[in-house]
Amino acid sequence: MLGNFKYSNPTKLYFGDNAISFLSDELKNYGNKIMLSYGGGSIKKNGIYDEVISILKADGKIIFEDPGVMANPTVEKLYEGCKIAKDNDVDLILAVGGGSTIDYAKAVSVSAWCIEDPWKKYYLEEKEPDNKIIPVGSILTMVGTGSEMNGGSVITNNKEKLKIGRVFGDNVMPKFSILNPKYTFTVPKYQMVSGIYDAFNHICEQYFSGNDDNTSDYISEALMKSLIESSKIAVKDPQNYQARSNIMWSATWALNTLIAMGKTTDWEVHMLGHAISAYTNATHGMTLSSVSLPYYKHIMPYAIEKFKKFAKNVWDVDVKNMSGKDAAIEGLKRMENWMKEIGVVLNSKELGVTEDMLEGIANATFILQGGYKVLTHDDVINILKESMKN
Repeated sequence: MLGNFKYSNPTKLYFGDNAISFLSDELKNYGNKIMLSYGGGSIKKNGIYDEVISILKADGKIIFEDPGVMANPTVEKLYEGCKIAKDNDVDLILAVGGGSTIDYAKAVSVSAWCIEDPWKKYYLEEKEPDNKIIPVGSILTMVGTGSEMNGGSVITNNKEKLKIGRVFGDNVMPKFSILNPKYTFTVPKYQMVSGIYDAFNHICEQYFSGNDDNTSDYISEALMKSLIESSKIAVKDPQNYQARSNIMWSATWALNTLIAMGKTTDWEVHMLGHAISAYTNATHGMTLSSVSLPYYKHIMPYAIEKFKKFAKNVWDVDVKNMSGKDAAIEGLKRMENWMKEIGVVLNSKELGVTEDMLEGIANATFILQGGYKVLTHDDVINILKESMKN
């Protein structure tokens, strides 16, 4: 492994079908005023809301509800949550939901007591928090983002057509997260496979960088194989606990910073996906799946050996008598077959992308330096055009 790095992860995890029983233990560490953030009401239909409310009330907590967190949390919703948190001087933000809800809770945690415009300060200018930060806890109900064990927070500004992710430090990461695989059983298939691909692509974004023999890459390959095998089971039997628990655990480790150690990391697929989402409000994981193959085909010539390794170690391609290019192509072909098998979107037109959007989407795509090729504006346009052909 090359380079020097520091590693820490302060989030405490409770995993398993009895994980919620530890919520009371964690609540003792905070004051009585709890802001409960959640989405569109699915947790009320599946019983999770009642379970959480019962525990909060039994522990004597005062609850300030903050419902309606959308799939791509907006800056307007952020301001709304900040007002609830600040006006009531809450002691803990408890996010119950998927990655968007947890992302949003972290944004509120750093923004509620910010005297400046948090969108400008934290997302446009990427300044470090210097104000009071409200602690966050999470109860995960949808797998994919890894937000339950990282400092990431993505907010969308529809007026500016920007969707920006910000990775905060240890002081913003959830203090604790509760992971019960059974809480994910009622997630619709479209959302389930979107989350699976989101997790898979998190690994790819870190894997496809650097050329050294890196332990992080070996861990990444194992996580990808686990997701591939478990996803095939889960699409046929969504209530298979073993498959769903493997998916949940793999998704958490896909983006809790561990496999980024010693890596430059890429993240250009996410930049493309975020820009598409800013224009279409499409589901995050599906924006990634729609551009992944065109992007990886575009950068493959600059990293043939890495794509050959990907083919061999992840997709079990027998590369012995194959050229590096042929092996790399076969690996991506098997990846495409798997994506079709689980049912993710491969054509960005299905997400609402139109020809007249391409220039705007390209302009909204942040160009990063960590991958095998730094994209030009024309590269982005060509990748987007290819994403409309599959």
